[in-house]
Order: sequence, then C-alpha cells, then structure tokens
Amino acid sequence: MKKLKCGILGATGMVGQRFITLLDKHPWFEVTALAASPRSAGRKYSEAVEGRWFSKKEIPANVRNLAVSDVADIGKIKNKVDFVFSAIEASKDEIREFENKYAENDIPVVSNNSAHRWTKDVPMIMPEINPHHLEMINIQRKNHGWKKGFVVVKPNCSLQSYLPAIAPLMKYAPIEMIITTMQAISGAGKTFETFPEIVDNVIPYIGGEEEKSEQEPLKILGSIKNNEFVNYNGIKISAHCNRVAASDGHLAAVSVKFAKKPTKEEILEAWKNYRPEPQQLKLPSAPDPVLIYREEEDRPQTKLDRDAGNGMAITIGRLRECLVLDYRFAALSHNTIRGAAGGAILVAELLHKKGFL
Repeated sequence: MKKLKCGILGATGMVGQRFITLLDKHPWFEVTALAASPRSAGRKYSEAVEGRWFSKKEIPANVRNLAVSDVADIGKIKNKVDFVFSAIEASKDEIREFENKYAENDIPVVSNNSAHRWTKDVPMIMPEINPHHLEMINIQRKNHGWKKGFVVVKPNCSLQSYLPAIAPLMKYAPIEMIITTMQAISGAGKTFETFPEIVDNVIPYIGGEEEKSEQEPLKILGSIKNNEFVNYNGIKISAHCNRVAASDGHLAAVSVKFAKKPTKEEILEAWKNYRPEPQQLKLPSAPDPVLIYREEEDRPQTKLDRDAGNGMAITIGRLRECLVLDYRFAALSHNTIRGAAGGAILVAELLHKKGFL
C-alpha cells in the first residue's frame, strides 16, 4: 500500500512533536514536510527542537534531518504533501488564514486548533460519534470554490474523556450534565520544569476551557440540515475545569440526568458493547475497545490508565447513583494523544477510508 505524504504545520511545538512520534512507522501516512515559524525555517528538525524535545522517545530517523520550512511558504510545502496536520501556534485569525490558504491551494487540512471549530461549514469530528459530519466537506468546497482542499478540525481535549462515554447512552436521552475536569499541564504546553507554580497546587481556571467543554459537544451531537450544522439542544452541560499537577491525562468527574433513566446494568452493557465506526473499520489508531470500564473503586487513575489503548482509549470507573442527578462516574483520556495529535490522526484515517484523502 502506497503511503500518503503528510506535512505537520507547527512541527516544533509540543503537539507537533507528538504528531511526529505517533506518525513514526504509521501504516498509511508518511511525514514528508515540516513547517514552523520563520525562526526555525531552514534548519534541520533536530536543530530546531534542540533543548526542547519533550518526548522520552528519540526523534524518528526519517524526520531528524528534514529541513523545516516557513509555514507561510505554501508553494514549497504543496509539492511535498498530500495533506497536512495543523498544530500552528498563532492567533486564531492567523490560524484561520493559514488553514484556508492551504485548502485554497488544494491541500486538505486536519487541524488540532480551535480557530475553525465554529466556522459554519467546517466539521468538528470525533470519529466515534459524528463521522457523518464529513458530508459537510463537499458543501465547504462548493462554498469556497475549492477542488481538493478542505479544513476539518477535532474538538477540544477536555471533551475526550466524557463525551465518548455519553455517546452510547444517547438512547436514554441525557438532559443535564455537570462535569469537573482535572487537566494535565501538557494541555497548556507545559512541563513541571516550565510550570513550577503547579507543583503542590490546583489552579481552578483554564481560559476558555469551560465554554469549549459546554458548547462543543452540542455541535458534535448535532445534525446537518439545509447544508448547515444544527446544534443538539437536548442537553445542558455545566463544566468546571481545573489545571492539576499531572504531566499528561485529563480526568473528568461526571454527573448526568436522563429523560429515560437507565439501570446501572444497562449503562455498563452500553459501554461494553460500544463499537462505533472507527472500530468497525479497523482504523490503525482506533482502540478496540474504545471504552474500558474498571471495576476497582479507585480507578481510573491518571498515572495508571492514561496510556490505555496506546493512549487512545477512554477509561471509565466509579459508576454509581447520584443524589442530585441520576448517575455519576469518572472518565479519563490522554490529552496529548487522544485529545490532540492522536485524535487528529484518527480523523485523517477516517478521511482516508472515506475517500477524502
């Protein structure tokens, strides 16, 4: 099987580096172009990240000596790739402009950024939940006059732990959710060395995170009508987002109320039998199962369970009655794998399988 050539925009940042390690020896994709800011342009990748390579793994040999391009040099990158992953670190306006220019130049963009998540014709994809939203790509191309290019985004990392756990329960009509997230410092692009104030501490604020946690699920759970996204209006979500002293992994404590209250056994059965499209298609990055329920009373734990399913599975535990709503549980995901680069790679795999790449 001939591999597709992919580029990484923002390749020197923490998420860009995670893309590189996850794409090493990928069965479908091969990294052939790296791009970053002008200060890194023209340097070998190993030189550009010297002193700030975050992974415990070595820089893959196939990218170590690749020359980094300026992310604005689209003409140069275009000749090297079939599509790009976007992890650009810039203002939202700048990111939107860059991603649109790549799409305009016939380069599909799979973005980890938030800039286009609420653009009217841009699908925000969580492959296990809304693969049908990829239908909007054809509408997006028509709107812009693009032939091969398009922009698709993945949702915020804070959703990744609890929304896949809710998806198989939609038949019971969840109507209210209260979510408290305990989010790792890598979500802010930090390590303990660069974020000393988090040691022995919890910071009960992450800018914009609660709004994303409350609003993005409504688009993902929504539908397409008259060539537009229509948000799901059957559920209200209240989120409390906290930064905690963990290197990787976002843990969520969830309370949920249903219009049709299931039994505990029905919830456990729904989680156990949940095998959505990525698992049915056997996409390379799709964990099978995607939901793992732990019976131990003190699991999931961030340190012990974040790497389940190669960092792509969701670990759930502590399902029990809630004295205010109906049920409560804990759910965990790896924020820089499932919640960032790995989630975007899974989106790209789905796009390839569906014939968009």
